[in-house]
Amino acid sequence: MWQEQPRQQAGSLIISVFGDALYPRGGAVAMGSLIHLLAPLQVNERLIRTACFRLVQEDWLQAKAVGNRSNYVLSRTGRSRVEEASRHIYAAHPVVWDKQWRSIIVTGQHSPTALEPLRRALYWQGFGQINHQCFIHPSADLSSVMTNLRISGLDAWESRLLTLVGKPPSGSVLDAPAQVVKTAWYLNELDRNYAQFVGIYEAIERWCQKRKAKAFSDEQAFWLRVLLVHDFRRLLLRDPSLPPSLLPPRWMGSRARAVFNSFYPMLLSASERHLDLHLKVAGAATPNADLEVLKNRTT
Repeated sequence: MWQEQPRQQAGSLIISVFGDALYPRGGAVAMGSLIHLLAPLQVNERLIRTACFRLVQEDWLQAKAVGNRSNYVLSRTGRSRVEEASRHIYAAHPVVWDKQWRSIIVTGQHSPTALEPLRRALYWQGFGQINHQCFIHPSADLSSVMTNLRISGLDAWESRLLTLVGKPPSGSVLDAPAQVVKTAWYLNELDRNYAQFVGIYEAIERWCQKRKAKAFSDEQAFWLRVLLVHDFRRLLLRDPSLPPSLLPPRWMGSRARAVFNSFYPMLLSASERHLDLHLKVAGAATPNADLEVLKNRTT
């Protein structure tokens, strides 16, 4: 799926590498090492350098000079974003709905243009839209939502937002969950994208299972892991993470989750051996992986 993306998506791929492979090892890498690690994915040096420069500007990364070399390190904001994403990527169990809706209501009069940055920020946190100024989600942590809005530079909206958590009154528009989902979220395209993910990675996993130890080298395990996480992460960014009771029948996101949870552990040990040999941090020894972090991803 990565090969189908436009070249400007290199920054997104780099974030996937930082969030999955580098975060358990301190979240830092020498530029030369990053270029080497991504070479098999046909991402050239110029593109990597340009993407890292932009990620620094967007407060994902920090550049730190060490002599005539440079390291790129997750910024405080970048680390927070990675940790939030990781809770979704490596989630072991689906959310159980408590039958309460989390609502964010925008007070005052605002044009659609003025609301657009807020709408987009809430969309990326899984919120659907009931009407022009009402956003809704069945399980979001509203405190985290507000923190993420501040991180995104939208703190000026905080005083204009009314947050509510509760069960809808009988007969209200929110008392028909299936209709609420149809109104607030458009899931058909995402379902098709999940089906594509399943078709690709389920076939690769079956092939690897048949080949067993001969299936891939340590390097191949690493780039398969990167692509698996990257493609799954891109889908999750658009997924509102609705509890199973609110999802359509035969939702392909559930099958995609099962494929990811099955295939990722198969790649982990070999890809970590590759990182042991090829991950370099300027001015420091190759950092060991935090085994507790890796364990939590596979249990």
